[in-house]
Amino acid sequence: MPILDAAKKYVKVTARKNAFNKKTKLTMKNAIRKVSDAILVKDVTGAEKLFKSAQQAIDKAMKKGILKKNTAARRKSVLVKKIVALKSK
Repeated sequence: MPILDAAKKYVKVTARKNAFNKKTKLTMKNAIRKVSDAILVKDVTGAEKLFKSAQQAIDKAMKKGILKKNTAARRKSVLVKKIVALKSK
């Protein structure tokens, strides 16, 4: 346990930030999972609609510093490639 008051406060702040980060990560992962499920079912229009929400979730995570810029771009790119491949079939 921390002894100094500042250290005690830091533990609380860290726990609060952890909770926010977990929530943002979970939202992002669920959005990506929904898009992937729509792609597996071969639902092009559904996947495109869900991609917009996934893109927003990824961008929010990047803005909050949970993801790096290139990681966010890569995740969006992978989803777009899968949707385009599904369209072409």
